[in-house]
Amino acid sequence: MKKILFILLILISFTITGCSREGLSGGKPPEVNINIGNENYETKLGTYCWKDECVDTVGPVELLKGKVPIKVNPGEKVSFLMEYEPKPTEFHLMKVSESDENENEDEVLIEENSFTAPTRKGIYYYSSYGVWWMDDKEENLSHGDAFYAFALEVK
Repeated sequence: MKKILFILLILISFTITGCSREGLSGGKPPEVNINIGNENYETKLGTYCWKDECVDTVGPVELLKGKVPIKVNPGEKVSFLMEYEPKPTEFHLMKVSESDENENEDEVLIEENSFTAPTRKGIYYYSSYGVWWMDDKEENLSHGDAFYAFALEVK
């Protein structure tokens, strides 16, 4: 009985060690800020899967309800800042612009951790600054993912 318990404990510790070696540190995904000009602004963590926990949240408009949008000039450069290693291996960004009754979603091109703000005046919600930490050996295996939301007001 002691031998079985000992072997079971060793197997559990190998499993935990194996996961943490490839796994990600911290209890939640890292914070992400955006930089516009010389100012940094926080984003709001939305849906994520981190270690063995997955959390699902509401969409960006609801998630950001009551938050003041970040004011930005038309066409201004917006950069993402993440103080975390390893860096995510995949990035995607979706913009939701609200019209009277419709929400239009568009994918936004990210180059060198940056994108360009819209040129038309209005409030734009960014849902899904999605980042993934993909396995470098096994295709389609994610070690973690997170989605961040923020809103910009083009003056």
